[in-house]
Amino acid sequence: MAEIAALPVQEEKRRLWRKLNGLQMERPMVMVDQVCWNELEQTGELTLLCEDPELRAYERELRRTLYQWRHFPVDRVVEPYLDVPMAIRNTGFGVQVIEETASIDPTSDVLGHIYRCQFETEEDLEKIQTPAVSHDAEETQRRLAKAQEVFDGTLEVRAKGCDPYLSLWDPISTWVGVENTLLYLVDRPEYMHRLVGRMTEGYLAMLDQLEEGGLLCQPQPIIHCTGAYTDELPKEGYNPERPRCRDLWMFGLAQILGSVSPRMFEEFEVAYASRICERFGLVYYGCCDPLDGKMAEVRKIPNVRKVSMSPWVDQERGAEQIGRDFVFSRKPNPALLATDSFDEEAIRRDLQTTIDVCRRHGCPLEIIQKDISTIRYEPRRLDEWARIAMEIVQA
Repeated sequence: MAEIAALPVQEEKRRLWRKLNGLQMERPMVMVDQVCWNELEQTGELTLLCEDPELRAYERELRRTLYQWRHFPVDRVVEPYLDVPMAIRNTGFGVQVIEETASIDPTSDVLGHIYRCQFETEEDLEKIQTPAVSHDAEETQRRLAKAQEVFDGTLEVRAKGCDPYLSLWDPISTWVGVENTLLYLVDRPEYMHRLVGRMTEGYLAMLDQLEEGGLLCQPQPIIHCTGAYTDELPKEGYNPERPRCRDLWMFGLAQILGSVSPRMFEEFEVAYASRICERFGLVYYGCCDPLDGKMAEVRKIPNVRKVSMSPWVDQERGAEQIGRDFVFSRKPNPALLATDSFDEEAIRRDLQTTIDVCRRHGCPLEIIQKDISTIRYEPRRLDEWARIAMEIVQA
């Protein structure tokens, strides 16, 4: 990994990401993430040999990095360091998910979920507590010392603080249930305002604690499966011992609100998420939620730089709304990797459609193949998709 990280191509990829994230794209950038690792273990390249659970986690990360470099490297940068998670404890909101799950493949971590509603009365709102953050500095030092003993002289070992994931509505939909969440927005709007308001205050208090304790991560190389390299972060006055929210990217999303109106999206998401996003340097917004019809509202969220364009968007409308103001972060449909037989021409047509749409509207573009549940146990499909994608963007 150290040898690969030292190759000149890594700095060239960083440079291209910085250009894209500065809205001065030289070519579209490509990433592959959230893959079905359980289906890639046939070659033995991912087989873990370490017996120590802590070192096993590092081995898994290293083997996956090397596998991707060999098979579908695209524009992912291989860094010359190893992240060691700091021993940060977070009490969370005090609500545990109660659910039933279903699976069609016992080796996969992709599950179906039914969530039990835990919020019905006014008293239930009191379940949401303010997260309390603490740091076990002694445990962090122990982790660092152990990693340094193994990797010293080969890879730099770095303590990694909290990289905040601050979705409001993803957790709410697991506490209230998917159907109830949507029904409550119509039938009990004031109740939902109080619920999401309590969560927002909790997140803001959590960020205060992370900043004050010097527990945030360094400026990220990746934000929500995309390259995060930028000349704009960290901000002036940055202290690597005490990173601030404004030195970092964050990503926001409200996937459950994909089927609500733009007005309701603004009322229940934009109004609250904006209070969080304004604290960060840059924001990647969206995930699977189709945002092509809500760009007027997304524009009201502070510091947005990239906007997700999921498989369910009208790409023409999305590109027209995004223009040159944001990165068009295209998520090709992973179902094209799961068909009965691999259809290279269908993939070419799909990618070329995105290229053509963004060219017409001048959109800076990245293509992020993610959420890959299955490739029908044919690992070459990822290799082939990566080859096709790179051919198209380099042309």
